[in-house]
Amino acid sequence: MRSELAIYDLAAGAVRSVLTTDRLIEAPNWTPDGSALIVNGDGRLFRVALAGEAAMREIDTGFAKKCNNDHGVSPDGREIVISDGSENGQSCIYVLPIDGGTPRKVTPLTPSYWHGWSPDGATLAYCAQRAGVFDIYVCPAKGGAETRLTDGKGHADGPDYTPDGRWIWFNSSRSGSAQLWRMRADGAGLEQMTHDERVNWFPHPSPDGAHVLYLAYETGVDGHPRDKHCELRLMGAAGGGHRTLVSLFGGQGTINVPCWAPDSKSFAFVRYEREG
Repeated sequence: MRSELAIYDLAAGAVRSVLTTDRLIEAPNWTPDGSALIVNGDGRLFRVALAGEAAMREIDTGFAKKCNNDHGVSPDGREIVISDGSENGQSCIYVLPIDGGTPRKVTPLTPSYWHGWSPDGATLAYCAQRAGVFDIYVCPAKGGAETRLTDGKGHADGPDYTPDGRWIWFNSSRSGSAQLWRMRADGAGLEQMTHDERVNWFPHPSPDGAHVLYLAYETGVDGHPRDKHCELRLMGAAGGGHRTLVSLFGGQGTINVPCWAPDSKSFAFVRYEREG
């Protein structure tokens, strides 16, 4: 399996390859200054500069050596949030300095998988399994008690904030197969935003508030596996119709976390190529 880290330019409608590697890499984030992408691979985090040589430079995550594909950069660009299973084998959420350092635990409850940081930097949104059910939770970024926002109907995952902080988009199987939903930041005002035959995951509102990018699996796919034929689709911020931007071989790892460029003109993703 080969991984390709790529950027899609909305105006040009074109894909630019950043790098390819025999390592399994996943889940690109764009740094707020627009200078680099951050990906995970083999339990580590890497920075890929977008100027000069496209090389993967490891970020020091201290004891956290089992980072999964749920990570991201704080709105002010000073910190990284990671989801890591080094301490007890289950994913736990930590925050550390953007250039690396010792992770600080945000919530001791596991398993927890980070997905969204509120625009004001105060709150983290994440998917967590409690009593066998996956729901959407929030907690203070500095640590503290968590609050459950969804009600245990179906599998809820992938929460990401709109740039005004008013809405959280996510995917849920509460109506059958996974579709996109949104709710107010406090969990009120639940709305289903897609109603089609696809299995839709990981919605990401653009920083300018105009669009939502998401991953669409083929009908019948269960969960969010890797190694599937799928599409990257774009819809308006208020819902409605969509357009397909890229058809690819991917899924898990392609856009698990926020991946828009700060100027909303492009986004990063990972696609895969089978060997042989």
